[in-house]
Amino acid sequence: MVHEESVLEDNPFWYRDAIIYQVHIKAFADSDADGIGDFRGLIGKVDYLQQLGITAVWLLPFYPSPQRDDGYDIADYYNVNPSYNTLREFKQFLRAAHNRGIRVITELVLNHTSDQHPWFQRARRAKPGSAFRDFYVWSDTAGKYREARIIFKDFETSNWTWDPLAKAYFWHRFYFHQPDLNFDNPRVQSEMLRVIDFWMRMGVDGVRLDAVPYLFEREGTNCENLPETHAFLKKLRAHLDSSFKNRILLSEANQWPEDAAAYFGEGDESNMAFHFPLMPRMFMAIEMEDRFPIVDIIDQTPAIPDGCQWAIFLRNHDELTLEMVTDEERDYMYRVYASDPRARINLGIRRRLAPLLENNRRKIELMNVLFFSLPGTPVIYYGDEIGMGDNYFLGDRNGVRTPMQWNPDRNAGFSKASPQKLFLPVILEPEYHYESTNVENQDRNPTSLLWWMRRTIAMRKRFKAFGRGSLEMLLSDNPKVLTFIRSFEDENLLVVINLSRFSQTMTVDLSHHAGMIPEEVFSGNRFPMIQETRYHFTMGPYDYFWFMLRSTEARTETMEDVLKLKLREGRPWWDVLKGKTCERLCATVMPHYLQRVFWFCGKGRAISQIRVIDTCRLKQVKQLFQLVFLQVTYTESNPEI
Repeated sequence: MVHEESVLEDNPFWYRDAIIYQVHIKAFADSDADGIGDFRGLIGKVDYLQQLGITAVWLLPFYPSPQRDDGYDIADYYNVNPSYNTLREFKQFLRAAHNRGIRVITELVLNHTSDQHPWFQRARRAKPGSAFRDFYVWSDTAGKYREARIIFKDFETSNWTWDPLAKAYFWHRFYFHQPDLNFDNPRVQSEMLRVIDFWMRMGVDGVRLDAVPYLFEREGTNCENLPETHAFLKKLRAHLDSSFKNRILLSEANQWPEDAAAYFGEGDESNMAFHFPLMPRMFMAIEMEDRFPIVDIIDQTPAIPDGCQWAIFLRNHDELTLEMVTDEERDYMYRVYASDPRARINLGIRRRLAPLLENNRRKIELMNVLFFSLPGTPVIYYGDEIGMGDNYFLGDRNGVRTPMQWNPDRNAGFSKASPQKLFLPVILEPEYHYESTNVENQDRNPTSLLWWMRRTIAMRKRFKAFGRGSLEMLLSDNPKVLTFIRSFEDENLLVVINLSRFSQTMTVDLSHHAGMIPEEVFSGNRFPMIQETRYHFTMGPYDYFWFMLRSTEARTETMEDVLKLKLREGRPWWDVLKGKTCERLCATVMPHYLQRVFWFCGKGRAISQIRVIDTCRLKQVKQLFQLVFLQVTYTESNPEI
């Protein structure tokens, strides 16, 4: 398939309707048989991403690096790791993605560099107090900033490390080989602006700001979320908006909702921020079979400025992080999701989505529906769309970073290299073995998880309410069922989710929508009209519904109503077959018209879409006829013309 022209929409708020796919370059596709994925391999898989339905790719760090922290220890901000090809291939990938309407988000690790970065090597050799030394944070003692927590308690005992060459301690919030940059130094800030300019000029659509709460240090504080950090973010955002169009900043702030929301500023800091506390509570809710953890964290989430957006996820490249839960909640999560202590790391669980949910297809579907329904832009971790497994015996968080499983061939189709050369081994556990769990097998099976994900993503993209709409929680009389409404303009979507492994019944007050008809969006089936009395649902185990609340008035519209509208406008009657009027005709009139005519044979099937694909005008004596070709798409059978 050849694409020659970018099809990106000129839309400054594209991220609010996006579906983001998170990719490790090294783990996706290897083009040169060296056992490591690269940009040429990723370019060959862009059509797969387009078919999945994603609209943006988030690339994990691909810069030159010693790879002691999966690339987050950057040694050069202006280049590509040679294992992943060169800047030329990165630009080719950027064009290939843009030509398919897919945006590209890259990483910008603001807080720290590798100790192998030339800046640090220069700083440790420079004189104390010099401009080069002050690129990093130094001290003669390890007693400063005692209130700052140690993030990686499994590996570090202090935030200070002695450097024998500099004869001083350097500050690091993460691993000892990742010294923190000194953002009190204006030169550091200017250098970061230059880094952003470099990648934005190349065409990158956004950057994820890693570890953004820790940029500054102040005595007597926990060195997180300081006012100086927000002042720098405002400066960064103003610089970005003044120089580039339709670009975004995505902040990684693993904080409680109130602190994380502060990274939006007044709409003048980040465009997006991750909602970390929501992730563990979705897992808590399905295990407890109770909606309370989700309702509670949503209640704690403050309103955010217009145009801003949360980014939400079920799993990411690190772990199911449990930093933003109480001690009791963390103990509960460890007990039910990581009974083997080896599955735990730092304050989290290093497992993929499918193993966390015991490879239960209904639970996996339910969690994804919940994830796609809640406010925010969904971020899908590579491989979760096919239910890939993990291997936490690999150490660190490598167990969730194994090669993508493309087919049953050697190395899961990821690479033609000798299996011994792979950067990590493929999954061999029988339940998740690459010979059974792979893209090729699932692509051939319309009932597979991959096809389910494609259909669900496509359906979500049809409704702006999921990305932009308000959220109204509805408290039913059954705490095992979560019910809420997402609304945007004329769209009202009712979401009903049974968090229990057993069938449930419940009633809910929908009286303020009385007179409307719930239409299940996947099947097109209409449920009984909403009355002033409480509405009743019966649901199977881990069952879910997405309903479009339809106005009964809209369904009584006739062909004559649409035709009269055009005639009043002084337009010829056949203009009903053009533009918005045609869309209205197909959506509100044709489904009922076709059910009444004798020649239509699809009366027993649910119609999902009708569209005009061609017209032909015929003249006979003094009469004018319009021959119309309709394509009718059904929910459960092949389309007809």
